Amino acid sequence: MADTLYARLMDGPGGGDPFDRHLFACAIRTVLSDGSAPLARGLGLSSESLAALIGRHFPDAPGLLAGLSVEIHDDLPLSPEEPDLRALILENRRGALVEEEWLAHILARRSLGANHLWQDLGLTGRADLSALMRRHFPALADLNSRDMKWKKFLYRELCQREGIMICKSPNCDVCVDYSLCFGAEEGRPLADGTALS
Repeated sequence: MADTLYARLMDGPGGGDPFDRHLFACAIRTVLSDGSAPLARGLGLSSESLAALIGRHFPDAPGLLAGLSVEIHDDLPLSPEEPDLRALILENRRGALVEEEWLAHILARRSLGANHLWQDLGLTGRADLSALMRRHFPALADLNSRDMKWKKFLYRELCQREGIMICKSPNCDVCVDYSLCFGAEEGRPLADGTALS
């Protein structure tokens, strides 16, 4: 079902950049395959934003909007740090693309998941996530010059803003938890898709 949905989304007509369509299709596929939340809630988007995203990138898939209601506020935070994550990401966006706003909401919501961020976004590997960050949030990509795992990096940035020291060591190179923050992000994609990075 997941591969079929991804293929249907990517093969249909749609506007916007093909890589961005890929990112959105992966996230949509993952939320729908998981089945634990309605699409808007799983993506952290308001009903209006989800309708705009589907209309722009996947106009042949209006069924994705079934059950959507402006009365339901699926973009309300699910954790205390989610608004701060979203703000951090938005403050570092490349421009004023609406896609960047949608991606900031999706990144913040999917960062609450238990897997590597690239997995919870439904991507095929970390390379897609790094490409997303370089393309839409280059200031954050530049700050992550040592290639820290993205979820760890985003949370570390939040903590540093608040003056909270979460690290056990003042220098990453001598930290006993180095491998938890840096290095390979082992794991299989949660859903199979095609990498476009």
